[in-house]
Amino acid sequence: MDEWAALASRDPAPLLAAVQRDWGGRHDLWVFGYGSLVWRPSFEYAEQRPALVHGWHRALRMRSRINRGTPQQPGLVFALISGGSCRGVAYRIARERVAHELPLLWEREMPTATYDPRWLPCRTPQGPVRALGFTLSRRSPSLLAPLADDELRHILRHAQGRYGSTLEYLLETAASLRRCGIRDREIERLEKLARAL
Repeated sequence: MDEWAALASRDPAPLLAAVQRDWGGRHDLWVFGYGSLVWRPSFEYAEQRPALVHGWHRALRMRSRINRGTPQQPGLVFALISGGSCRGVAYRIARERVAHELPLLWEREMPTATYDPRWLPCRTPQGPVRALGFTLSRRSPSLLAPLADDELRHILRHAQGRYGSTLEYLLETAASLRRCGIRDREIERLEKLARAL
């Protein structure tokens, strides 16, 4: 079995069960968004706050063979990779809604166990929260090495998946972060690269 088949065969259900056990059901549940969850959370939340996570950074380095690309022309999506820091959005799901909303979030983010879900300490203007975040291991076969600008341009021109293109995904993420007052210099650089296509 090759590494892609092995990855696709990983069962995300035990990870969901572990997250539900860790959460425990005694309080509201927080989720940290850093990419498409900023502009399309697709779950019902009671509150959102700007949030800062240390020890992780956003990078357009996760291969997408379905959502933003194909097996023949893989696209890219953002991943949360160890090192640095990341500004994003923390969403609070009311305790009584978690049983309904968490499986919807899981279906979207974890159709296979590509991500490593973990609890992230987030700083928010109203104080710290512990939020569920979807991180990517540096050992994952889905993680690409940093790409040269020519390779990025090729992907931005050609990669298209079931939810649209990598280009649309990048531009929507950039616009949404701006609307939230979040500066990300690397995304601004990538946006300039994309607009010069």
